[in-house]
Amino acid sequence: MFDIERWQEIFDTIRKNKLRTFLTGLSVASGIFILVILLGFGQGMQNGIAHEFEQDASTSVWVWPGMTTMEYKGMNPGRRIQLRNGNFEYWSRAEGDRIERESPRLFVRDVSVNYGNEALVYGIHGVASGFQFIENAKMSQGRFINLTDIESTAKVVVIGDKIRKDVFGHLETPIGEYIEFSGLPFKIVGVYKELREREEETLYIPLTTAQKVFNGGDRVSNLAYTLPPAGNFDQAVAEAVAFKDELRQYLQQAHTIAPEDTSAIQVWSAMEEAKRYYSLTGNIKFFFWFVGICTIIAGVVGVSNIMLIVVKERTREIGIRKALGAKPWSIVGMILHEAIFVTALSGFFGLILSMGLLELVGPHVEVDYIMNPSVNLTVALSTVFVLILAGTIAGFFPAWRAANIRVINALRDE
Repeated sequence: MFDIERWQEIFDTIRKNKLRTFLTGLSVASGIFILVILLGFGQGMQNGIAHEFEQDASTSVWVWPGMTTMEYKGMNPGRRIQLRNGNFEYWSRAEGDRIERESPRLFVRDVSVNYGNEALVYGIHGVASGFQFIENAKMSQGRFINLTDIESTAKVVVIGDKIRKDVFGHLETPIGEYIEFSGLPFKIVGVYKELREREEETLYIPLTTAQKVFNGGDRVSNLAYTLPPAGNFDQAVAEAVAFKDELRQYLQQAHTIAPEDTSAIQVWSAMEEAKRYYSLTGNIKFFFWFVGICTIIAGVVGVSNIMLIVVKERTREIGIRKALGAKPWSIVGMILHEAIFVTALSGFFGLILSMGLLELVGPHVEVDYIMNPSVNLTVALSTVFVLILAGTIAGFFPAWRAANIRVINALRDE
């Protein structure tokens, strides 16, 4: 039942002790504020990491060659490893049932690129048809490189959306236009989009065309694969690690590389990297929870200390109440109401302030590995209610102490 006199007492006490109540509420509000902000940035890190790995297929495995650093079977260190078509074809035949998509890639260098009289400075990559799905490129116009282009050594090119805007912005569509590579015309057959604009500054041509027309021989710069989806995350990581290790072993044997020489053949797995980052994020979120909870505990301890002071100040009043017949639980309720009110009001103020800040600033935060920090409202409200419960418990012990004060001792209190 709503007791207006009880609330009048609470507000009178707060008015008489404004600074004390303000500092107590500030400690509680700051605890909730810090916890929610930390949890928001923990979620922002998860969002940022997920965004980073969305650039390529989540199960992708990439291989690129380096230089040997060890002598092995009579071969001197310092050899630069060159991947070949044969490496790609052998692994495709041997492990085809474990591969979802695959593509070699050749970086074409020392080639002039022109559109009419305009010189263009963009990277040229020779790829196979599966590269679109490995790179997670979305076609906005036309199509990507296909098997027919590979088999016929077609002079076609797929451009990024940024290139379309920069070079062909005056046209409704660049499809059917020609770009010259060292004087040879290549027909534009498609426009792709990436999550990041800088990833749209590459021109893709058929791998066979890149090798035959631009003296690539049977060389490839790197290999890329995606694996079929697994039943769960841990299984996907295990399969990716096994595939990665076996692929490295094959390439080390094929190129006479010491098994311990990890610099000569480097293999990168998106799933393995994702697990590493998510594990790190989990540890950081745990640390954030620890710091936030410790801050809240400090606020709750402050509430308990203030209630002890309140009991001390009102000892004579409590004695008079008991002498007039006040029950112990009415004394407990009187102290608890103030503790709960201060804790709840401060907690919700800290929650509203922190949630409002995340709502205003969060969508504009996009730095490396942190994106749109936010927090689940249910989790935030749960922390506030836990805080109120803790404040209730913190206020209970001073209240119980007040309820058990002997009347004669309370009336003698100065």
